[in-house]
Amino acid sequence: MKNRKTLQEYKAGILAGDRAVLGQAITLVESSLEEDQRLASALLQEVLPHTGNSLRLAVTGVPGVGKSSFIETFGKLLLKKGKKVAVLAIDPSSSLSQGSILGDKTRMEGLSLDKRAYIRPSPSRSALGGVGAKTREAILFCEAAGFDLILVETVGVGQSETLVKHMVDFFLLLLLSGAGDELQGIKKGIMEMADQVVIHKADGEALEQAKRAKATFENALHFFPPNEKNWNPKVILASSLTGLGMDQVWETLLEYQEKMKSSGFWEHNRAQQRLFWLDEQIKENLTQVFLKHPGIQETLKKERDLVQSGKLNPSVLAERLVQMLLGKDAIERAKGYQ
Repeated sequence: MKNRKTLQEYKAGILAGDRAVLGQAITLVESSLEEDQRLASALLQEVLPHTGNSLRLAVTGVPGVGKSSFIETFGKLLLKKGKKVAVLAIDPSSSLSQGSILGDKTRMEGLSLDKRAYIRPSPSRSALGGVGAKTREAILFCEAAGFDLILVETVGVGQSETLVKHMVDFFLLLLLSGAGDELQGIKKGIMEMADQVVIHKADGEALEQAKRAKATFENALHFFPPNEKNWNPKVILASSLTGLGMDQVWETLLEYQEKMKSSGFWEHNRAQQRLFWLDEQIKENLTQVFLKHPGIQETLKKERDLVQSGKLNPSVLAERLVQMLLGKDAIERAKGYQ
């Protein structure tokens, strides 16, 4: 990476709240260069004692629900309340070119111009759940830089949206009212994860329709079993145009935070998230080592077509490749531990 700083320079800049250095640190952690990865890992360890004091909030919803406009309006409210706000806006990446639109600074112009706010658009690349591959690290850097709330805007509601649930304290689901079945396209699992449901764009002619949708979603939530948090999600009407509901969203956040901390769930949840991250890192590191092995690369090139054509059982090739990495004896010993 060009203009790479020293470990102490990065640390000092982040702890001083320097947004430029913060951005450079996140770029560092997103880099695929081994030298950058080593420096980023050391930097995370250095700033770790200064993290953990923010409220981490996921904002998700189907494309077109108005996530960016909601964050813009809600973020301005938070600034008025004296809070520092960081937005990690995940842009969809092309599966072919790995390119990314990265247009959230344009869509959140009001926030991006305020020095108390920080907006970081990051490509999702191949990460699941509509979150960036290094979102966890970016959250920690933003916390070390002194931001009170970290808002993670995801690409949309998908099968792997649960991934973002392992990174945040509060899961906010934005929905739209519409004709016909209000629950169409909303997976039960996504609804069950929501700590708050917001019917967005509840303004003008859509307001009455939004009120009917609110009743529908409230009834739907009653059928969900109690969760370990003992928290009943609220359904709120909101509008980024009129400001409707924004104060209520904030009050619900505060109520949730107080209840989860007093019950002990807040720290329990974060502890579990750290262990989940550990498991993910082990898998990622093993995959990288595995795929960089020259013998494995060569064998894959030769025999991938046999698997694709149905002439070779995938499990047979997979076991052979693992043996190439670890050795047959090591695998047999590992099986003996089971």
